[in-house]
Amino acid sequence: MAIRYRGFSTVDRVKKFHLVDFELVRQDLINHFNMHKGQKLMNPDFGTIIWGLLYEPMTADLKAILVADVTRIVKYDPRLRADSVIINEFEQGLKIEIELTFLPGNFSSSLQLEFNSNSEQVAVV
Repeated sequence: MAIRYRGFSTVDRVKKFHLVDFELVRQDLINHFNMHKGQKLMNPDFGTIIWGLLYEPMTADLKAILVADVTRIVKYDPRLRADSVIINEFEQGLKIEIELTFLPGNFSSSLQLEFNSNSEQVAVV
Protein backbone atom coordinates (compact mmCIF):
# COMPACT_ATOMS: atom_id res chain seq x y z
CA MET A 1 0.00 0.00 0.00
CA ALA A 2 1.36 3.43 -0.93
CA ILE A 3 1.78 6.09 1.71
CA ARG A 4 -1.17 8.47 1.59
CA TYR A 5 -0.41 10.85 4.46
CA ARG A 6 2.96 12.13 5.66
CA GLY A 7 3.74 14.31 8.62
CA PHE A 8 5.78 14.67 11.73
CA SER A 9 5.26 14.85 15.44
CA THR A 10 7.29 16.58 18.11
CA VAL A 11 5.64 14.34 20.71
CA ASP A 12 8.00 11.64 22.00
CA ARG A 13 10.66 12.45 19.38
CA VAL A 14 12.98 9.78 20.75
CA LYS A 15 10.84 7.02 19.26
CA LYS A 16 9.66 8.49 15.97
CA PHE A 17 9.71 11.93 14.40
CA HIS A 18 8.26 11.23 10.94
CA LEU A 19 4.80 9.69 10.86
CA VAL A 20 2.79 8.24 7.98
CA ASP A 21 -0.75 7.07 7.40
CA PHE A 22 -2.53 5.66 10.47
CA GLU A 23 0.22 6.71 12.92
CA LEU A 24 -0.12 10.32 11.73
CA VAL A 25 -3.93 10.29 11.83
CA ARG A 26 -3.87 8.69 15.29
CA GLN A 27 -1.48 11.36 16.63
CA ASP A 28 -3.65 14.12 15.12
CA LEU A 29 -6.64 12.66 16.98
CA ILE A 30 -4.72 12.46 20.27
CA ASN A 31 -3.63 16.09 19.82
CA HIS A 32 -7.29 17.07 19.39
CA PHE A 33 -8.17 15.33 22.68
CA ASN A 34 -5.36 17.18 24.46
CA MET A 35 -7.01 20.54 23.81
CA HIS A 36 -9.81 21.98 25.90
CA LYS A 37 -12.76 23.11 23.81
CA GLY A 38 -12.38 26.82 23.08
CA GLN A 39 -8.62 26.82 23.69
CA LYS A 40 -7.61 27.05 20.01
CA LEU A 41 -7.34 30.60 18.73
CA MET A 42 -9.88 31.46 16.01
CA ASN A 43 -11.58 28.05 16.34
CA PRO A 44 -13.69 27.88 19.53
CA ASP A 45 -15.33 24.56 18.53
CA PHE A 46 -12.00 22.72 18.37
CA GLY A 47 -11.04 20.55 21.35
CA THR A 48 -12.90 18.46 23.89
CA ILE A 49 -15.19 19.15 26.84
CA ILE A 50 -13.94 16.05 28.67
CA TRP A 51 -11.29 17.91 30.71
CA GLY A 52 -14.00 20.09 32.27
CA LEU A 53 -16.19 17.13 33.21
CA LEU A 54 -13.70 14.87 35.02
CA TYR A 55 -15.09 15.71 38.47
CA GLU A 56 -18.76 15.37 37.54
CA PRO A 57 -20.72 12.33 38.77
CA MET A 58 -21.17 9.77 36.01
CA THR A 59 -24.81 9.66 34.99
CA ALA A 60 -26.45 8.28 31.87
CA ASP A 61 -26.89 11.85 30.58
CA LEU A 62 -23.23 12.70 31.15
CA LYS A 63 -22.13 9.48 29.46
CA ALA A 64 -24.27 10.36 26.42
CA ILE A 65 -22.71 13.86 26.33
CA LEU A 66 -19.21 12.36 26.48
CA VAL A 67 -19.94 9.83 23.72
CA ALA A 68 -21.36 12.63 21.55
CA ASP A 69 -18.23 14.75 22.14
CA VAL A 70 -15.87 11.87 21.28
CA THR A 71 -17.90 11.09 18.15
CA ARG A 72 -17.85 14.77 17.13
CA ILE A 73 -14.06 14.89 17.48
CA VAL A 74 -13.55 11.73 15.42
CA LYS A 75 -15.94 13.04 12.73
CA TYR A 76 -13.86 16.23 12.57
CA ASP A 77 -11.19 14.19 10.79
CA PRO A 78 -12.47 12.85 7.44
CA ARG A 79 -9.81 10.11 7.54
CA LEU A 80 -11.49 8.38 10.50
CA ARG A 81 -14.77 6.86 11.58
CA ALA A 82 -15.75 5.93 15.14
CA ASP A 83 -17.40 2.51 15.16
CA SER A 84 -17.94 2.43 18.93
CA VAL A 85 -17.15 4.51 22.00
CA ILE A 86 -16.99 3.05 25.52
CA ILE A 87 -16.63 5.31 28.57
CA ASN A 88 -15.45 3.97 31.93
CA GLU A 89 -14.56 5.70 35.16
CA PHE A 90 -11.44 5.08 37.19
CA GLU A 91 -10.30 6.65 40.44
CA GLN A 92 -8.59 9.69 38.93
CA GLY A 93 -10.63 10.23 35.77
CA LEU A 94 -12.10 8.62 32.68
CA LYS A 95 -10.95 5.88 30.32
CA ILE A 96 -12.33 6.04 26.81
CA GLU A 97 -12.04 3.22 24.32
CA ILE A 98 -12.72 4.05 20.67
CA GLU A 99 -12.95 1.54 17.85
CA LEU A 100 -11.67 3.46 14.83
CA THR A 101 -11.69 2.78 11.13
CA PHE A 102 -9.03 4.44 9.01
CA LEU A 103 -11.13 5.21 5.95
CA PRO A 104 -8.72 5.27 3.04
CA GLY A 105 -7.70 1.67 3.72
CA ASN A 106 -10.64 0.41 5.82
CA PHE A 107 -8.11 -0.48 8.54
CA SER A 108 -9.61 -0.86 12.04
CA SER A 109 -7.87 -0.22 15.34
CA SER A 110 -8.72 0.35 18.97
CA LEU A 111 -7.56 3.47 20.80
CA GLN A 112 -7.71 3.68 24.60
CA LEU A 113 -7.32 7.10 26.18
CA GLU A 114 -7.07 7.99 29.86
CA PHE A 115 -8.08 11.45 31.00
CA ASN A 116 -6.46 11.75 34.43
CA SER A 117 -7.41 14.62 36.72
CA ASN A 118 -3.77 14.71 37.91
CA SER A 119 -2.39 15.28 34.40
CA GLU A 120 -2.75 17.86 31.65
CA GLN A 121 -2.18 15.36 28.83
CA VAL A 122 -4.29 12.46 27.69
CA ALA A 123 -2.50 9.12 28.13
CA VAL A 124 -2.66 6.45 25.46
CA VAL A 125 -3.06 3.07 27.09
